[in-house]
Amino acid sequence: MGELVLAAVIVAATVVGVWWLPRGGAVERPGGGWLRHPGTWLAAVIGLFFGNQVLFTAYVAQVRHGDTSFIARYMPPGWFDLADLGGWQYELPAWPWTVLHAQSAIELPFGVLSYLLVCRWFGAEVFRRAVDARWLLSASFTVTFCLIEWDLPSPYTVGDIAIRVVSGVVTPLLLPLLSEGAPGQPRLLPFVASVGALGCIVLAVYDTVTLYNLGHTVSWLPIVATALAVLAVARWWARRPVTHGPTMSSVASSLGWFLLMFMVPALPLRYGFNFGLPYLSMLAGLVITAAAVWRGWDHQRLGRLAIAAVAGIVGAAAGYLLAHGYPEARLLAAGIGFLLVGLGVCAVLDQRSQLRTSR
Repeated sequence: MGELVLAAVIVAATVVGVWWLPRGGAVERPGGGWLRHPGTWLAAVIGLFFGNQVLFTAYVAQVRHGDTSFIARYMPPGWFDLADLGGWQYELPAWPWTVLHAQSAIELPFGVLSYLLVCRWFGAEVFRRAVDARWLLSASFTVTFCLIEWDLPSPYTVGDIAIRVVSGVVTPLLLPLLSEGAPGQPRLLPFVASVGALGCIVLAVYDTVTLYNLGHTVSWLPIVATALAVLAVARWWARRPVTHGPTMSSVASSLGWFLLMFMVPALPLRYGFNFGLPYLSMLAGLVITAAAVWRGWDHQRLGRLAIAAVAGIVGAAAGYLLAHGYPEARLLAAGIGFLLVGLGVCAVLDQRSQLRTSR
């Protein structure tokens, strides 16, 4: 039953992304400073995640005497590697709602704010359209999260689903308060570096707090510190003005369309692999990619598209093979590898065209 529902969600979300979202304009959301920046609220949500994990550790230490089997037996392997907080775990309050319920409330804002932050980095127009599609995004993510809850039944399942539904209503109500970024196309290399760095941070949060593995925090610190340094440099670099050549302009336009079209079906496509629907997820991904390229690429330069695509596939394969750990880590590495190698090839093609023109 869950597979059929998720298959329907994948198909519907893909149709919405490819056909409906590109239509019409979007409401401007200028100004606001750091208080309306999605990055500010993403950091706040991450703080709530870690706060919940600390309180969960205190609850397990005081009420369950350090034994997580009461909940671990309902989950797959790889969960509940708790940290030793010393005497603090006996001083903090022991609240039972820290078991799954708090996570169910803030997991949707975490995913949505992460995606909207990427859209804001890309440009104001993509961010506006993404925020305008917030109800579709929330519905797609909420249904997927609820299917995952139902697939992992526990005494907390019904309550978690109810909390996720409430979160699915409250979150999109607040998203219009966020402000957009700068207009125009971004510098693509710092944009890709920013996405890669944010992806590493998201993976660290996923492992340490969404899977209740606070004990993994120390091992993630060097990776997160490096990602934050890369992110700081990339955002500084992104502020510099840019003029794209014709091939890079096609890349930027296609990438903007991809971000918009992929937004609503993103989470259902990811979990299609868990629910026995890998071919449907891959087909939907190919349709979205083809539609984005069709809308964004200059059709007079299809030869350059073929060259860049072949190079990008090589980069994606290298990234996928070099990465390890969670499937999301391999997908992130493959995506970044595809973009970096493809961008390099497109930049060389533009440079060669410019040299020929100058001669």
